[in-house]
Amino acid sequence: MQNSTLYLQRLKNLLLMEYESEKEEFRVQSEKMGIPRKIRRGICWYPITIGRSYYNSLNQLVIELHNASKEDVDEDDDNLFEYGKPVQFFTKREDGTIRYLSFPSMVSYVDGTRMVTSVPSVSNVAELTNLDIVGVQLYFDETSYKTMLHALDDVINAKGRRLTELRDIFAGQKELGKLTMPPMQFPWLNATQQKAVNEVLWAKDVAVVHGPPGTGKTTTLVEAIYETLRRETQVLVCAQSNMAVDWISEKLVDHGVPVLRIGNPTRVNDKMLSFTYERKFESHPDYPELWAMRKNIRQLRENRKKGDNYHQKIARLRERAAEIEMRIQASLFNEARVIACTLVGSANKILVGQRFSTLFIDEAAQALEPACWIAIRRAGRVILAGDHQQLPPTIKCFDAMKQGLGKTLMERIVENQPSVVTLLGVQYRMNEAIMRFSSDWFYGGKLLSDNSVRHRSVLDYDNPISWIDSEEPEQFIGESHGRINKAEADLLLDTLEQYVEKIGKTRFIEERLDVGIISPYRVQTQYIRQQIRKRESFRQIRSLITVNTVDGFQGQERDIILISLVRSNEHGQIGFLSDLRRMNVAMTRARMKLIIFGNAATLSHSTFYKKLLEYIETNSNLPLSLPNEVRNTTSGGSSTDTLGHDSL
Repeated sequence: MQNSTLYLQRLKNLLLMEYESEKEEFRVQSEKMGIPRKIRRGICWYPITIGRSYYNSLNQLVIELHNASKEDVDEDDDNLFEYGKPVQFFTKREDGTIRYLSFPSMVSYVDGTRMVTSVPSVSNVAELTNLDIVGVQLYFDETSYKTMLHALDDVINAKGRRLTELRDIFAGQKELGKLTMPPMQFPWLNATQQKAVNEVLWAKDVAVVHGPPGTGKTTTLVEAIYETLRRETQVLVCAQSNMAVDWISEKLVDHGVPVLRIGNPTRVNDKMLSFTYERKFESHPDYPELWAMRKNIRQLRENRKKGDNYHQKIARLRERAAEIEMRIQASLFNEARVIACTLVGSANKILVGQRFSTLFIDEAAQALEPACWIAIRRAGRVILAGDHQQLPPTIKCFDAMKQGLGKTLMERIVENQPSVVTLLGVQYRMNEAIMRFSSDWFYGGKLLSDNSVRHRSVLDYDNPISWIDSEEPEQFIGESHGRINKAEADLLLDTLEQYVEKIGKTRFIEERLDVGIISPYRVQTQYIRQQIRKRESFRQIRSLITVNTVDGFQGQERDIILISLVRSNEHGQIGFLSDLRRMNVAMTRARMKLIIFGNAATLSHSTFYKKLLEYIETNSNLPLSLPNEVRNTTSGGSSTDTLGHDSL
């Protein structure tokens, strides 16, 4: 049992370490990293063309930007711009140095090569349009850190409130409450899913839905939300990323639940936009009147004259505009049964004063604990869903991670209150052979394959899982510790060509078999994309092939998955690959076929990869040719690099 306030104070100190580390990393990155590398990293557009400027429905002055360097963007291109992220404009001087524009800006909307960002004033718009060549890059996100730190202060200092009780319950200092009612039956769910929904309904304080890959976590969570809404007027649904919020929101809308999405969606289409706060706001019958008043206020400011009762006119218009705005907002909140936003987005001024009986946090195992507390301050009880054996939160400061910043609230509750956890035990994605190793290593062998997927395969008598040994050494790409193995990438693409030929390209296209190529190393994925574009054999099926990092594949699945592990050296150093949860994600994206490419001698210095190699050999029709030194290796991976420092 831990003292809750002392733990949270320590957590705050670690968050401050992360804040300072990321701020310094951004400074160095801005000064030393060239524009081409920033573009490849997905954090910069250059050059851009400036489009129209206008006031959006939330009365923010925004400007349209177009990525002039690309006519289109592939699904798997690196692009880290998204709603709510701060950005900074820049231009190049004649001597080649960079001049950054000083005004703040934030992303309001991104769709392919078009982005809309907020700007403080019309003078900033004029400054941008008067420049010959302009670029935009992501800026250090200070607001998120300040919001998390403020939330932690609230929780630490809470006294005699529901927040105090939840703080102590999560730490194991206070006993859990539970409602007593007969279990409900949901014949369309399996037994573990039904149990999870009932546990949510019975929980007075907290429940955890632990959903391993392919076990229907989203289906279960949607059902739990739907049933909760039979008892409550409205709930708050959050996740760490905009993409995760979009996903759960879309499923709820499909279920007939009225959703109000605070913040703009990542997957931009009419269906997603139709339930955003901004779109609903501007569609309200009272909006034209509000827009006219705002326009009058702007015109009065621009054409101000002495002695014309300027201040009184402005004050009257503002008061009337505020009344209409509050009426529209109240109307939108009254219509919605679910309010959906990111965890940081739950601090939005639109939500000031709002309280919810229940908060659902999806993908909770990917969220920093301080981010969860932002939303928990608005809730009476908390339901977390996710899988702490998949991707952890992203942390830049190694010391902060080593000291515990990476431990999520979900993990802490699983440890301190294990009785609130329900494991979803039946998976509907993978061939049994692909699933089994992951189940044994990460989930205590508790996962079962549904009969509908147990023997699924692309070809008859095919090995569902195989390892192809790559022998060429890795290469080190400077600056950010990136690693690449071109020979392994070429071997992977040769193997994919042969496999497609074996399937038959006609069948491949007609059945729209999809392929995912995953590497933990961004430079490796970039090289593979380039090679796919160059190879004529992939021209007809390029749209069916996605190449991305492990993080880019979270929550996705493909018929065929190929993984390039990259690491190949005589010292047995595996660096980033020692984060086994990422490997769990990579392997469990495959439905029918999984092919892993890696140097067996190097990877087998880790117990995990040695066991994986042995498992594949045991379950393959053909023996895997492992070097004798690999077979004799019993090391637990002690010769690995520093975790995470070579992931870029």
